[in-house]
Amino acid sequence: MARHREGRHHRGRRRRHGGCLDRARGRRTTRPGRSEEQQVEYFLQQLINGITLGSIYGLIAIGYTMVYGIIGMINFAHGDVFMVGSFISLIVFVALGLSAASGIGSVALGILAALLVSMLLTSVWGWTIERIAYRPLRGSFRLAPLITAIGMSIVLQNFVQISQGARVKPLEPLVSGGYAIMGTGASLVQVSNMQILIVVVTVVLMIGFTMLISKTSLGRAQRACEQDRRMAALLGIDVDRTISLTFVMGAALAAVAGTMFVLYYGVIDFFIGFVAGVKAFTAAVLGGIGSLPGAMLGGLLIGLIETFWSGYFTVEYKDVAAFSILAIVLIFMPSGLLGRPEIEKV
Repeated sequence: MARHREGRHHRGRRRRHGGCLDRARGRRTTRPGRSEEQQVEYFLQQLINGITLGSIYGLIAIGYTMVYGIIGMINFAHGDVFMVGSFISLIVFVALGLSAASGIGSVALGILAALLVSMLLTSVWGWTIERIAYRPLRGSFRLAPLITAIGMSIVLQNFVQISQGARVKPLEPLVSGGYAIMGTGASLVQVSNMQILIVVVTVVLMIGFTMLISKTSLGRAQRACEQDRRMAALLGIDVDRTISLTFVMGAALAAVAGTMFVLYYGVIDFFIGFVAGVKAFTAAVLGGIGSLPGAMLGGLLIGLIETFWSGYFTVEYKDVAAFSILAIVLIFMPSGLLGRPEIEKV
């Protein structure tokens, strides 16, 4: 069992804004004279790190794409719901007094408790955002609910800043250990247990939500509202309830992403919602906003682009690289990679 290298370095070392996300890259750097085998091992390590980061982006991006799919608008407070979820999980971990020495059973139960509490409370936030920022303004001009959503985002940021403070909040590692895949010494390719957990949770949730939307009455109602809300209402579908549940589901996914984030990086602050939210929104647009598989694909691509750019070039321009790829894709594929072109009704 070999502990992932990031765990040895990431505590207390972050830049003020967005530094948490920068640590998704491996700590090794390429050097002249590195053998071909070592280059392959380095590439594989960056691939593992990129998939992990992309999984977190993908979970957040699904919330964006679900809301856009049903009401045709972006929930600009979604990133801060993710941030609130991470703080709630941190509070639960601290309240339970968990540490790596608590034992596997205690840590597993603690993570489950944090997930449940975080999902419950952020779902309330999601429902509140829909009721306050979107439902009353649904019939007004399109910018009105977006402005209100930005206001809700600012409220969430300032609420957390006042209640929890502006300083970085640390969490000691709870999930340690990992597996050595190949290589030795500085070229060792490792996957941590936390990375495995993040990918497994992401895959399970992706499969679950895909089945929910395709097999359940709620999913059919969501697809009907996406096609034509007025016709869905005439057919007896409770449109308001369906939209509210969509916001709740997106908020719950953001809570899961927030819990995984704080477990993986070990440090959070009130500003991480903005940074991660912008990246996840970019992922949703890149994959094709309105498409669940597209949101996950976009998240993985953004995570991989950031990771490989930081691993092989300079970390300062990783965001430029990600947004440049987005711009190129949208020039040639305006609907995104998996999105469907919108047909304007006349």
